[in-house]
Amino acid sequence: MARIPYITRDDVSPDALTEFDALTGYGPFAHLAGAMGHRGPILRNVSRMLDELREEGVLPRRYLELGLVATSLLNKCDYCVAHHGPMLAVEGVSEAGVLALLDYQNHPELDDVDKLVVEYTHQVTLDPNRTRDAIFQRLRQHFDDAQIVELTWRIALCGAFNRFNDILQLEIEDEAKASAA
Repeated sequence: MARIPYITRDDVSPDALTEFDALTGYGPFAHLAGAMGHRGPILRNVSRMLDELREEGVLPRRYLELGLVATSLLNKCDYCVAHHGPMLAVEGVSEAGVLALLDYQNHPELDDVDKLVVEYTHQVTLDPNRTRDAIFQRLRQHFDDAQIVELTWRIALCGAFNRFNDILQLEIEDEAKASAA
């Protein structure tokens, strides 16, 4: 059970209704929106940023979802894995492949760039202070600076979402459970 009640659309600050609707309309994120809805500035600004990044589409969706799912697996955030695992499946990674993502070096469904993204996710999530320049040289062979910045930001932000969701014990929505199955 969640540690706070979920705000409903009727309780959201009027200046955050558009973002509440956008977040709940994007997917089964009612509990996340309901938790963030306690603070309009958080809901507004995070939702707007994610919408803008999604609209620009600078980073290919497959690499984004690899980073998000790998981060969530590393942090053991079931909420985010349940929501982003199916999105990664749309990008061609099987359900079993999603669950085995952290064994990226031997993963038969990942190409070399995919493996690099998961390796980089490990560094950002678990060891950012010891990351060597060599991985950036490899990243630059496939990504421009804007893409590297966005990938880094989205991995770091996902870690924040993992902590937010887990400490507040957000429950996985039935719709997300169904799509994950």
